[in-house]
Amino acid sequence: MSFKAACLQLNATNVVSENIATIERLARRAAEAGADYVQTPEMSNIIERDREKLFAAITTEADDPTLAACRALASELGIVFHVGSLALKSQDGKIANRGFVVGPDGAILARYDKIHLFDVDLPGGESWRESATYTAGGEAVLVPLAFATLGVSICYDVRFPQLYRALAKAGADVLTAPAAFTRKTGEAHWHVLQRARAIENGAFMISAAQAGTHRDGRETFGHSIIVSPWGEVLSEAGGDGEEVILADIDTAQSAEARGRIPSLANERNFTQPSVGPSLAPSVAPPMRSAS
Repeated sequence: MSFKAACLQLNATNVVSENIATIERLARRAAEAGADYVQTPEMSNIIERDREKLFAAITTEADDPTLAACRALASELGIVFHVGSLALKSQDGKIANRGFVVGPDGAILARYDKIHLFDVDLPGGESWRESATYTAGGEAVLVPLAFATLGVSICYDVRFPQLYRALAKAGADVLTAPAAFTRKTGEAHWHVLQRARAIENGAFMISAAQAGTHRDGRETFGHSIIVSPWGEVLSEAGGDGEEVILADIDTAQSAEARGRIPSLANERNFTQPSVGPSLAPSVAPPMRSAS
C-alpha cells in the first residue's frame, strides 16, 4: 500500500492555545500537499520546564483542547492524525506523556504512554529524574491502518531497540518516534538512531520533532525525519523552527528490504550471559494491538 506521510515540526511554546493554532495551520498545509498521515512531535501541547507552571497549564485527556482540535482536524481533513504526544494529568498525580493515533473520522484508534523515562546521575552531580514528574507506560502499541501497520513510540524510547524489534515482529512496517530531543544529544545521536531502527527492522521510520529555542529556554534539535527500510533519508527538516516535511511511502518496500536482509526471519533464541542484578536484561513490554 502507498500513502503520503507528513511530519509537522514545531517550536512549541508554554501557551497551549498558541500551539493549537500552529498545529492547525501546519496540518492544513500538509493536507493541501496531499498527506494521508500527519504526525506531530512529542509534547505538542506545551513545552514548559517549570513543574508547577506545567501542571497549572495542562488538563486530563478528557478535557484536553489540543486533542480535541486534532480530532476535529482529522475528521475535517480526512487524514490519520498521529499526535506524537501530549502532557496530560494522570490519576496518580503525575503527568502522562501520551501519544494518540486518530482516524479520518476523528475517532481515537490508539493511545500510547511513553515507556522509557530518562533517569540519570551525571558526573559533577547533575541529575535528571523524569520519573519524578511522569508516569511510565508499560505496553507496546501496534496500530493497523488502512495503508500500513504502525508501531508507536516516543523520543527516548528510540534508544531501546528491543521495543522496535517487538513491534516489527508483530507486523509493523512503519515505526515512529516523535521527539523533543535536546540539541546536544540530537547532534550526536538523532540520525544514527533513526536510521538504525529502520535498517535493523526493515521498516520505515517517521519521527516529527520539536526544533529551536523554546520560550522556557530549552533547545531542541529538530531535523524531523522520514527514513526508508533501507536506511535512506527520504525527507528531513532543518534544525530551527516550524516546518512541514513529506514523503511518499510504499509499504511494499518494507517486505522487499526484509527479503534482502532477512534478520527478522534469521533471529534465533540464545542463552543469556551470566550477569549481576544491575545488568540483568529488561523484560519486553506486553504488546497491545489497537483495533
